[in-house]
Amino acid sequence: MFRTKEDEDDENVDDDENNSGVGLWLGWLSGGKRLRGTNKVIMREAEELGGVPRSDRYSSRDWFHNTITLLNSAILRDIMSPVLVVTSWGTFLAILHEKLLRKSAETASHMYFPAAPHSLTMSALGLLLVFRTNSAYQRFAEGRKIWELIINNARDLYRMSMLYENEIGIDKRRRIQRLLAAFPYLLRHRIRPNLVMRRLDDEEYERDPENTILLYQDNGPRDTDPEAAIVAKNEEELGQSRRKTRPLYWVDKRTLPWRLLPGDALEYCAKAQNRPLWVCDRIARELRDVPDGPNFSARERLALIAITNKLSACIGGAERIHQTVVPLNYARHTLRALTIWLFSFPFAVVKDLRLFTGPVLFVMSWLLFGVYEIGYAIEDPFQGSLRLSILCDTIRRDVLADERLRATAFDLEERIEELDELVEREGEIVDDIETMTNQTDINETDVNGEDLKEIMEAIETITTGATSDNSTQPYQ
Repeated sequence: MFRTKEDEDDENVDDDENNSGVGLWLGWLSGGKRLRGTNKVIMREAEELGGVPRSDRYSSRDWFHNTITLLNSAILRDIMSPVLVVTSWGTFLAILHEKLLRKSAETASHMYFPAAPHSLTMSALGLLLVFRTNSAYQRFAEGRKIWELIINNARDLYRMSMLYENEIGIDKRRRIQRLLAAFPYLLRHRIRPNLVMRRLDDEEYERDPENTILLYQDNGPRDTDPEAAIVAKNEEELGQSRRKTRPLYWVDKRTLPWRLLPGDALEYCAKAQNRPLWVCDRIARELRDVPDGPNFSARERLALIAITNKLSACIGGAERIHQTVVPLNYARHTLRALTIWLFSFPFAVVKDLRLFTGPVLFVMSWLLFGVYEIGYAIEDPFQGSLRLSILCDTIRRDVLADERLRATAFDLEERIEELDELVEREGEIVDDIETMTNQTDINETDVNGEDLKEIMEAIETITTGATSDNSTQPYQ
């Protein structure tokens, strides 16, 4: 980050505060990390995403900002109900204990509970929470790796199609690019369904028949789907395959990803049950039809199809994370153990904490329920933990939006200079022909005519060479 005039003006304005130490103190509390030679604060996120001033990563310098924004925490909003219930329970017992103390200390002593059981079970409860959170984070990291593979394979397939553009053909190459750009959006809709779809019978949204297309919701069945389990059991045992009628949806085909699909592919892709898989099949079919040539053989064709197969494997990996939940027995046991531990905790501390039991229980329940909720939130990273829209847009820009600029990488400068020389030579020969034509009449027996014949053959040779050199081919 460079130093600007605005930075110098800001330094002059804040000079008195900096000299007194107040500016440094407020800057430290703000959570922003100043770079050398500038007064600007690094923004880790854009204003549209929250605009929190902080360093590149969360650090201890962000403690003040994170503390004062506790009430805006998404995790706290999600766990507000159990936290308030547990806090109210602890406050009620603390008030009851105070009233009993005023009447009879012996009666109040019956509320006391030894602290040893909670001390012993705290380790087991911590292991349950840590194991759940670690397993959820592994799923989060794996989900990000899957999308990293999608990005890398999309770039590789685009690069290969550009290298063999002359053999594949411009029209086919562009169809492959458009299908490739639409693939991540269709996969995102499959693992996070009903993002942009409107029900056909929903009167809240007006449908334009000319610019919309009808389709069914594309979502894979989950392991906990009772309807899918019943259908599978009936098919296996009774041979019946009755399924409920699926509701129809509509989407605006002028939006992403539908406007990316080629005209003949839009209708068929919309009817498919697994749309990202249909795109992979269509790309493989397009590559299969590429004819053999001097620079394109079965080896290159199989290499391109192998990249398409990797994209198809990413569909299965994303579906595995989305459709398979953390074992319910483990999740329920952890939540039940946590609830019982927190509800019995006031009896172990009310003797010492008295009226502070409620606030202490609020902090304890916020910590423990917060850890549990974090594991629940990230166990399926495709529902909001990962910003898939940004990843999809990255792939679309790499394989489609920046096509013209990236295409320049496949033309070597030496080849361009050689073509310029050929064009210049061709221009000189044409000038010589015009001069000779003006000076003498040309016929087959004339000496100038023979020279002209040789010149025309040279032009044809140069033109043929320029045409072949202008095509994008791999270099050995």
